[in-house]
Amino acid sequence: MHERTQGEFVRALLDPDLPTPRGLVASHGASPAWRFAVYRNNVIGGLVDALAQRFPVCLRLVGDAFFRATAQCYVRTALPASPMLFEYGESFGDFLATFQPARELPYLPDVARLEYAVGRAYHAADATPLSLEELRSAPVDLLDGATVVFHPSTQLVCSRYPIVSIWRANMSDDASITPIADHAQDALISRPRSNVEAHTLAAGGSTFVRALMEGATLHDAAEAATRAAPSFDLSESLRILLLGEALIRLQIPKEFPPPTERGAA
Repeated sequence: MHERTQGEFVRALLDPDLPTPRGLVASHGASPAWRFAVYRNNVIGGLVDALAQRFPVCLRLVGDAFFRATAQCYVRTALPASPMLFEYGESFGDFLATFQPARELPYLPDVARLEYAVGRAYHAADATPLSLEELRSAPVDLLDGATVVFHPSTQLVCSRYPIVSIWRANMSDDASITPIADHAQDALISRPRSNVEAHTLAAGGSTFVRALMEGATLHDAAEAATRAAPSFDLSESLRILLLGEALIRLQIPKEFPPPTERGAA
């Protein structure tokens, strides 16, 4: 199909007000316009169904009718970039942040980002997690200069809203099991074995994790976290990383320069 014809086809697929693309034919005397309308409805409906499966908590929060109407608007602005439908919806949270009908639910975009991260964690590659024994066996005098390798499933989602407790409460049929917190929550998502988990990071924890993800040493990541939140607890953050099996390797340097040299660098 010619590039110009492809563009015309896609635009008509997303906008029912546009005319049927030129050059279409239908067998058995059927109307090309009618057949194309059926095809359009099937494509849009299939993508909306995929989003409903990808974002079940968002669907539960707003209701089926509102979610499907919203998803149709999203589909018309963002077609899948991959044939793997479980990858679809990466920008759904960003879309919700600018979607006026959802403005009364300011936490909804971050809940969508959390749900997408959960999906990415579920489909991530397998890897053997770092054990507590491996961490304990690391040379203490070189530990500050160590960097880490994260499990492929590990995701970080930060929010001004209690997204972890919202997600947990709405993943259960009994919302009373998980009361909604009244404070912001940053989430560490990982997949120990086969179950995806979301852990709430304490003050400074997200700064610590993000720094490690960017290649910082344990020492530098902890310093950055302490600057962001003086109450940062390194032991608690490491506990969550190990509990969530979010790490697979500790990379120990051969030697660690003294503080004066680290500062000079």
